Amino acid sequence: MTFEDLGRVLVIIPTFNERESLPVILGRVRASVPEVDILVIDDNSPDGTGQIADGLAADDPQVRVMHRLGKEGLGAAYLAGFSWALQEGYEVVVEMDADGSHQPEQLPRLLMALRGADLVLGSRWIAGGGTVNWSKSREILSRGGNFYTRTMLGVPLRDATGGYRAFRAETLRKLDLHDVASQGYCFQVDLAWRAVQRGLIVTEVPITFVERAVGTSKMSQRIVVEALWRVTVWGFDDRVTKIRRKAQGKRLQSRPQKDSV
Repeated sequence: MTFEDLGRVLVIIPTFNERESLPVILGRVRASVPEVDILVIDDNSPDGTGQIADGLAADDPQVRVMHRLGKEGLGAAYLAGFSWALQEGYEVVVEMDADGSHQPEQLPRLLMALRGADLVLGSRWIAGGGTVNWSKSREILSRGGNFYTRTMLGVPLRDATGGYRAFRAETLRKLDLHDVASQGYCFQVDLAWRAVQRGLIVTEVPITFVERAVGTSKMSQRIVVEALWRVTVWGFDDRVTKIRRKAQGKRLQSRPQKDSV
């Protein structure tokens, strides 16, 4: 199965201390969709992940590496990758974790769906999706966070917090990325919500999220608190804006019409 009709595809893989998993995940990506290019974005990993990425890139011309000075966050890494992808003329950009939780074997599913969409989300919480090796508390947190997001923002998405997704380049250009300041799971909600607000076609496809077998999860209490706080603020701001627009519209309708001459 090939995806030449979509144009050039770039898979962005941010890394921080992923020296053991990175070679494996790159091999699986190349085996699943051989024609895609890969951009590894390393945040100066203390364990030498960046150097390992350089070695892999030296052996594979379809692998590139971006080195950053320090750990600046997932959102900042993706924004840097998006900017580079657009400058290099890629038509499709994919987000993927380095730890194997996003299965490269499911990448064709996302790319197939992109033929009829502007943004495709890999979803754990639609029919056919799921998780492996998750605790019940983690599942409740994820499902609850997505329910809260749907309620506050009015987005018809079952999994707006997931990080396995495929964008058309034109979609990224329409999202006003210059003022994105969110990080972590909130970054993913932010981009999905922007796409919905702009009337773009956002499609969800089922994926199975596999909890990492090597290393430690990057999720922290700070990331969860940030996501809840920002979604709450966005939701209230959106409601206030809609109320003001509605009131303004009523005022315009109630103004007396001047007699024509």
